Amino acid sequence: MSDVKVAPEGLTVAAHLDAKGLSCPMPLLRTKKEIGKIKSGEILQVDGTDPGSRNDIPGWCERSGHTYLGEKEGAGFISFFIKKG
Repeated sequence: MSDVKVAPEGLTVAAHLDAKGLSCPMPLLRTKKEIGKIKSGEILQVDGTDPGSRNDIPGWCERSGHTYLGEKEGAGFISFFIKKG
């Protein structure tokens, strides 16, 4: 996937969600619940292993008014960064 948006360095994360091992639709459902716990402008980091999240999370951000900041590859998982709208 060549159009992967890479998250910038030095982000200050307000909340962290461990969605590793969960498959669709659970990572997105948990993300929706967790984003409700932080303030507008704060950043949520979601760590997951479901490859479908690469499409689901950015698409959901666009539809729901949040800013998708990008992703970073971890050791066997992907970290997604979302700024609450």
